[in-house]
Amino acid sequence: MLEAKSTDSSDEPAASYTVPERSAPQAKKPVCIVLHQENSNPGHVGQWFVRNGYTLDIRKPRFGDALPETLANHCGAVVFGGPMSANDKDEFIRLETEWVGVALKEEKPFLGICLGAQMLANHLGAKVGFHAEELTEIGYYPLITTTEGIPLGRFPEHVYQWHREGFELARGARLLATSTGAYPNQAFGYGSAIGVQFHPEITYAQVHRWTGHNNTRLGMKGARARHEHIEGHIHHGPKVHAWLDRFLGRWAKAELTID
Repeated sequence: MLEAKSTDSSDEPAASYTVPERSAPQAKKPVCIVLHQENSNPGHVGQWFVRNGYTLDIRKPRFGDALPETLANHCGAVVFGGPMSANDKDEFIRLETEWVGVALKEEKPFLGICLGAQMLANHLGAKVGFHAEELTEIGYYPLITTTEGIPLGRFPEHVYQWHREGFELARGARLLATSTGAYPNQAFGYGSAIGVQFHPEITYAQVHRWTGHNNTRLGMKGARARHEHIEGHIHHGPKVHAWLDRFLGRWAKAELTID
């Protein structure tokens, strides 16, 4: 079940009320951003945090950065995608997958995007793997919010995908978004963590860059043509980013929990 946390307040009698001294606003804790390529950037997700007064603590374990032992000094963590597989035997994959447990144990907001969601699934004991017919999702595809996903706010009706592996649903996890396509598990929640198969962070520039340097991926079974990526982003991108604004606004305040 998704719960929205709130605080109660009580009114004092007017005669005894005094205006409190103004104090400096409490500084927002930074967000831990985990990236997997040397020149990666967190796109619209990173822009949202900066725009709303959060600093980005960017870590790249693949290139030697250590991950924080605790998230007590962070508002949460976001693990992004990458060209590697969550099943790879690289040490940084193992470390990141194990590190997901820090957020879960401390009940800190965790968001896994594509590879990050697959790491979350693996951490919870669910299988990550290729489609039986080698189908991919590369481009914009339809998305359906499940009954259990509605309390988060309905997901966008079309989202940007760039993957050829998917995840099964772990025991105890809740399916938040699905599709009628090759990969029905599109978003899930478990405790303080949410994983999404799609890329809500994608910017117009990233769409051009990804599609301009990955002809092999664009030729895979199920992938959209390059012009469909660009046209799809122009049409669907603003709706995805409006959803992302609402979603991160609640996520960063730890207002979303899944029992």
